[in-house]
Amino acid sequence: MRQKRPQVVDEEYRFTQGVILSETDPQGILTYANRRFCQISGYERSELIGRNHNIIRHPDMPKEVFRQMWRTIREGESWEGVIKNLRKDGRYYWVHTHIDPLWNGKEIRGYVAVRRPADPDEIAEAELQYKDLLIQEKART
Repeated sequence: MRQKRPQVVDEEYRFTQGVILSETDPQGILTYANRRFCQISGYERSELIGRNHNIIRHPDMPKEVFRQMWRTIREGESWEGVIKNLRKDGRYYWVHTHIDPLWNGKEIRGYVAVRRPADPDEIAEAELQYKDLLIQEKART
């Protein structure tokens, strides 16, 4: 069952300290979310576990960013970038994300993501890049 997306509010939620941790299965379904993830995203752990990680995907994020991310991590490589996420209350927050595959022998059994607050320079650079990507995506449709 799909969960209703929150109404987007153009207001930033200030995430300034701490680390968000999550784990997913190979399809991106959340299997673990630390307390900080729940606090920052505004969701209860029970609302996150078993849901696709894209529950927090902000509509301002270009699809191409996630295509590149999935391509990279499915190949067994680490991925790093700045992401604008959507809280349950509709506000947004920026994170600097690092994702690593979790291995079971030679098979990827899932992924672990570690996030910290993105700094203002990272956010400014990401906004410029994402604006261009969104224009390109819109031109293709």
